[in-house]
Amino acid sequence: MPIYFAEEAGIFHLRSSQISYLMKILPSGDLAHLYWGPRLRKDADLSHLLEREERALQPYLVPGERDDFSLDRGLSLDMIPQEFPGYGRTDFRYPAYQISQEDGSRITPLTYQEHEIYQGKQPLPGLPATYVEEDDEAASLEILLQDSLTDLQVILKYSVYENLPVITRSASFLNQGSQDLKLEQALSAALDFNDDNFEMLQLSGAWSRERSLKRRPLEMGTQAVASKRGVSGPYQNPFLALLRPETTEHQGEVFGFSLIYSGNFLAQVEVNHFHQTRVRMGINPFDFRWLLQPGESFQTPEVVLVYADRGLNAMSQTFHQLYRTRLVRGRYRDQERPILFNNWEATYFDFDEKKLLELADRAAEADIELFVLDDGWFAARNDDTSSLGDWQVNREKLPSGLSDLGKKIERRGLKFGLWLEPEMVSPDSELYRRHPDWCLQVPDRTSSQSRNQLVLDFSCQDVRQEILERISAVLEKAPISYVKWDMNRHLTEIGSAQLPPERQQETAHRYILGLYHVLEELNQRFPDILFESCSSGGGRFDPGMLYYMPQTWTSDNTDAADRLKIQYGTSLIYPLSSMGAHVSDTPNHQVGRITPLKMRADVASFGVFGYELDITRLSEEEFTEIKQQVKKYRKIRHLIQTGTFYRLLSPFDSEIRETAWLVVSQDRNEAYVGYFRALAVPNPPFNFLKLKGLDPAKSYQLQDDGRIFGGDELMQAGLLIPEIYDPAAETPDSRQAGLYGDFQSFTWHLKEI
Repeated sequence: MPIYFAEEAGIFHLRSSQISYLMKILPSGDLAHLYWGPRLRKDADLSHLLEREERALQPYLVPGERDDFSLDRGLSLDMIPQEFPGYGRTDFRYPAYQISQEDGSRITPLTYQEHEIYQGKQPLPGLPATYVEEDDEAASLEILLQDSLTDLQVILKYSVYENLPVITRSASFLNQGSQDLKLEQALSAALDFNDDNFEMLQLSGAWSRERSLKRRPLEMGTQAVASKRGVSGPYQNPFLALLRPETTEHQGEVFGFSLIYSGNFLAQVEVNHFHQTRVRMGINPFDFRWLLQPGESFQTPEVVLVYADRGLNAMSQTFHQLYRTRLVRGRYRDQERPILFNNWEATYFDFDEKKLLELADRAAEADIELFVLDDGWFAARNDDTSSLGDWQVNREKLPSGLSDLGKKIERRGLKFGLWLEPEMVSPDSELYRRHPDWCLQVPDRTSSQSRNQLVLDFSCQDVRQEILERISAVLEKAPISYVKWDMNRHLTEIGSAQLPPERQQETAHRYILGLYHVLEELNQRFPDILFESCSSGGGRFDPGMLYYMPQTWTSDNTDAADRLKIQYGTSLIYPLSSMGAHVSDTPNHQVGRITPLKMRADVASFGVFGYELDITRLSEEEFTEIKQQVKKYRKIRHLIQTGTFYRLLSPFDSEIRETAWLVVSQDRNEAYVGYFRALAVPNPPFNFLKLKGLDPAKSYQLQDDGRIFGGDELMQAGLLIPEIYDPAAETPDSRQAGLYGDFQSFTWHLKEI
């Protein structure tokens, strides 16, 4: 059992094959945090780290009438690293929770009562979370804390994975008393460090430029990333990392925090006057209040803590392995994903069955495996001004219906997929005209629109049931093997006509719980359908959605040069198998940039691969190239799905936007390498790309030209990046052999011999 409890010292030690995590029960019953880092001997104590001398202006705890503890000297929680700090009892930092009582009091001390240690890991009711398939993969600890005055109980839930440097945390609140309590803050985790020698790394951006890396030193005070949009959003991701200033991709210490949640979140770092650092993560307390009546409980989302002492890349590899194998579920977790064609940028809303079948014919000829019909197939949906919620086929465009179209697609050797946006409703729709009260709304206030649509109130059971039945009817009547689940606006006027006044601030979280309920039900009803999440591109790319949908549309921006940054940043947390990546038209529809078809495919090949352009209008030369790209991707698809990813050169570090990465098979017998350069270099130097992750004792053969190199050579000396210096000597053949001009790429496929 990798969890130990030293009863006399009151110390819990969570210990995997790589890390240790220690905490201690204080005489006051509070939980102190001792250590998180490289693995220690199992009898490590570390109590001496809590020795604190009294300081000026520091209040200290004294036993009260209801307390049964004694202290030799005053104890100030303001100086003590803690596990789940409360409000108002000598600690002036931000707390992990805050409770309002009926008399207006907000002082709710939680003290240790008992604990349970067991093998395995339990699911969280109604919430996505990591899991185990065998009990010996992880061990769990549940610590019961209680406030003796209100009889509020909180269970802190910890799990440690045996063979990964991973700790998971969450908290469950249970009102065992007789009065109503209000949760003003209910975060999933708080964790204190004894120093502030860190830099903070976050993933920030906007629509079409999601998840850029932002790194800055910690300063005294508070720094945070958050969402108040009702969803995780493209602007901030529910993630942060603390890393030492000297940390790079491949060396140095990293502490990563990732929240498995898709709604409003907070990830905050606070540095106090003693240069101690506190990290808090969970549901954003802004505009949140949860009424907890006697006998009711509240479960917080799960936070995943990852430690690495070999740089950011090692942290990423842990997140990738955990999320790919123990967060993603279902048939498609381990199955290779189909190469798809999506008609959106080929037709937008302007299509009919004849045009779709022409596209399908050409896609089948290129050996593409899945045809996806995007927005515009239903009701009167000829633009984005109407019909969301009315999920009946548009017979003017598709006179024979979805089922017949799907069968025609299948007869061409393709599977059939469909776009849906079930969380939204158009004011111009039959659903809205019948049920205007089914939208998020505030009494006597006008509801804002975005993309001509309103948000359905998924906190309401009637709404969820109606949407479930409407979507199920569509999926049952046609041979659909893939669904693109879109969500194209954020939440405003967050209120529910179905909830009483005292529960209105629960609406945002109840919406997310309702969404999870719908997705879980659809997963159970349609286990053979591959669901892909989309939110105006990558606007809801978070671990919570991966639990229900194993891949996410990474960004609406399909420009190859921009995708280097987007996919690089996304890979900090999320595996390649979760990133939808398509080859689109040129000039690019988002930025107008012209890039070679080769680079577009090379970038997209490091994700779940597909095409999104009018394939019927390509030249024969371009179409032949696409057929070669599809054939090439089939050969390396298993690496993208299950391999170990290494970032080599960052597009955020170079003026010429130079990027390189590779993926290596688990047995290190095979690798696929990509090098990309956005801007040309005159009279370029001779550059060598040093690889990572290979076996130094093995020999590898380049699949394109047959050359053989030792793994040690490739990692220590590197591959020469091919260049064309003399453009006068350029030929079509030479363009394939080297880089010349802007927006160039090169890939290598290596196999052990």
